[in-house]
Amino acid sequence: MRLNARVPALLLLCTLCAPVLTASADAGAPLTAEDLVRMKRVSDPQVSPDGRQVVYVQRETDLKANKGRTSLWLLDLAPAKGEPRRLTQPEGGDSSPHWSPDGRTLYFLSTRSGSSQVWRLTLPGGEAQKVTDYPLDVGAFKVSPRGGQLALSMEVFPDCATLACTKERLDARARDQATGRLYDRLFVRHWDTWSNGTRSHLFAATLSGDGTSGAPLDVSKGFDADIPSKPFGGDEDFDFSPDGRTLVFSARIAGRTEPWSTNFDLFQANTDGSAAAVNLTAANPAWDAQPVFLANGDLAWLAQDRPGFESDRFHIMLKDARTGAVRSLTGGWDCSVGRLGATPDGKALLATVDELGQHALYRIDPKTGSPRALVSSGEVDDFSAAKERVIYAHADLGGPDDLYAVALKGGAPQRLTDANHELLAARDLSAFEQFSFKGWNDETVYGYVMKPYGFVPGKRYPLAFVVHGGPQSSLQNLWTWRWNAQVFAGGGYAVVMIDFHGSPGYGQAFTDSISRDWGGKPLVDLQKGLAAALEKYPWIDGERACALGASYGGFMMNWIEGNWPERFRCIVNHDGVFDQRMMYYSTEELWFNEWEFGGPFYQNPQGYERSNPVDFVSNWRTPMLVIHGEQDFRIPYSQGIGAFTALQRRGIQSELLVFPDENHWVLKPADSVLWYHTVLSWLDRHLKDQP
Repeated sequence: MRLNARVPALLLLCTLCAPVLTASADAGAPLTAEDLVRMKRVSDPQVSPDGRQVVYVQRETDLKANKGRTSLWLLDLAPAKGEPRRLTQPEGGDSSPHWSPDGRTLYFLSTRSGSSQVWRLTLPGGEAQKVTDYPLDVGAFKVSPRGGQLALSMEVFPDCATLACTKERLDARARDQATGRLYDRLFVRHWDTWSNGTRSHLFAATLSGDGTSGAPLDVSKGFDADIPSKPFGGDEDFDFSPDGRTLVFSARIAGRTEPWSTNFDLFQANTDGSAAAVNLTAANPAWDAQPVFLANGDLAWLAQDRPGFESDRFHIMLKDARTGAVRSLTGGWDCSVGRLGATPDGKALLATVDELGQHALYRIDPKTGSPRALVSSGEVDDFSAAKERVIYAHADLGGPDDLYAVALKGGAPQRLTDANHELLAARDLSAFEQFSFKGWNDETVYGYVMKPYGFVPGKRYPLAFVVHGGPQSSLQNLWTWRWNAQVFAGGGYAVVMIDFHGSPGYGQAFTDSISRDWGGKPLVDLQKGLAAALEKYPWIDGERACALGASYGGFMMNWIEGNWPERFRCIVNHDGVFDQRMMYYSTEELWFNEWEFGGPFYQNPQGYERSNPVDFVSNWRTPMLVIHGEQDFRIPYSQGIGAFTALQRRGIQSELLVFPDENHWVLKPADSVLWYHTVLSWLDRHLKDQP
C-alpha cells in the first residue's frame, strides 16, 4: 500500500492483520437463501458486573409472521463455560439488556405488553416485572452506575408539557379522516419514515423501592433535536457520569439546516433538572459522538474534524475530570473508530476500527493513546468488558456472529456460543481469501475472492462480481444478511469483491479519494481488480461474469452500463442512483451529496454531472435487473423506475423487482428469499443457461 507522506508510522498497526483466510468445508449441502433467513442472530452481549455471566440477544425468524423475534439468553462464564439458556421467550420481543450495578437484576426492553417498555428480571430466576408504564414507547435506555435511575428516550412533541399531551395529540391525528401532512421545513421524511413532528428526547427516571419508575424528567427539554439520533442512534449516544448525577448526550441542534449539517455536539445535563444542559463541544463544528465515562470521571468521546463529511475519521477525545483539560487521544492514528467503550475499572478504552478488510477490536491506553490489537481478523460488532476480558460478537465471511472472549492483555480468543451449529454442520461453506493488486495510480487495493460450492480443481466457474455501497463502506471479511457471499457461492458462483478507493480501513486519504470522483478511481480499481482476480484465479471464467451492487454499488451498476458496457453479460442494480440531479433534490440527508459533489446541485451542477449515469444511457446495452424498495427515502424508488424506463425504451433485456414495503434494505424474511431467488435466477439465465 502506498501511504500518504503525512500518515504516521503508527498506521503500521493497521497493516499487520490481513492474513489469508479460509473457511472450513465439511461435506454437505450448499447454503441457501432459506437457510439464511432461518439462521439465529446473536448480538448485544452484556457482561455481569462480577464478570461471571453474559446475557445476549438472539433473533429467530417467525416464518408465519414473516419477521424476526428476539429473546434474551444467559451464559455462565465461570468457573467453566456452560451451555446458554433462554431467559425469555421470543414472543415478548425482548432486547437491550442492561445489568443493575449489583448484578442481581437484569433490565431490558420488551413489547410483551403491547408497547415498548422497560422490564426487569431478578436472577437467578423469577417472572419478569414491568418497570415503566408510560403512554409512549421507550426507545433506548441505560441504568445509572448506582442503580437508582434510568435514562431513557421517548418520542414527544417538544411543545408538550406531559407525555399524555403527546399521546392525546397522536391519537387525535389517528382519528382524523383527513390524511394530509403540512410541512414548513426539512426533514419531511428520513430513511423510511415521514416526520410527524415528534422528537426523540432523553429522560431521567428514578427507580422506587418496588422496582418501578417514577415520572420521567426531560433532560433535553427545549431541544429541537433527536436523542438518540435518527435513524440508527441507540444507547451509545448518551452516558451517565460515575456518580449518576449527570447525563452526557450527543445531539444536533441545527434547526432548518439539519438535513445538511453533521454538527453533533455533546451536552451535559443534571438528572434532577436543576440546571440547563451545557454544550461541552461547541468549539468543534463537526461531529461529536458516543460519550463514555471512565471510572475516575474522565470523559472520552469520538470526534470528527471536518463539518459536513459523515465519513471523516473519528478519533478519540478525552476530557480530564480534575483539570477540565481536553486532548485528542488518537489524533495520530490513521484509523477511524467505529464503536467506543471502556473497561469497568476505567483503566482501558475499547474501540473497533476498520483496517485492511477487517473490523478489528483494540484496547487503548487512556493515558498515552497507545492501541493494542485484541482481535485482528473478521468483524467485531458488539462488545462488553469485564475486569480481565472482553466478550464480543464476531463474524466473518465463513459464518455469522457468535460470542467469543479474549483477555484484555491479548491472546487467543475463546469461542462461547455456536448458535447455528446444527444447520451449518450440514452445509458446505466455501473457502475464501484476501488478495491485493495495483489499482488506480498503482496504489495497493485489496479484495476478497470466494470459491463456489462444490469447487473442483481444473473446472471453471461463472462469476458474481459484487460492488459494495456506501461508498465509504466495505464488503470486507464480514457476514451480511443482504449480500451474503456464501449464498452466491452456494448457487455455483465464484464471488469477487473489491475494496476500491473510498473504502474505509486503508487510511483516511484512501477513504477521502472517492469524493467528487465517483466514476473515476473506483471504476479503475474495479477494472484492474477483476483483471487481477482472473489472472490469479484461473478457475474463474471471466467470460461468464455478472456485476451486482446496491446503493453506491447500484450507482456503479448504472455507471458501468454506460462506461464499461461490453464487459459483463448481465447487471443487477439494487437501489442505485440513476440521475444525480433528481437524487439531490429528492433524497433526505443533503450533507452527503453536498460533500461528495462539492456543494448543492444548483451551485455546482458540473460536480454532479461529472458522475451522472443518466448522461450515458445512449451507451447502454447490457441486460439489467433493477430492484428497488418503495419506502427507500435515501435513494427514492423513482431512480429505479428511471433506470428501468431507460432500459425498456432502448430495447435492452431488463426486469424490475419492486418491494412496496421495504426501505433501502430488504428486511422481511419472505422478501429476502424472493430477492435471492430473483437475483440468482437472473444470473443463471445469463451465465449458465446460455452458451
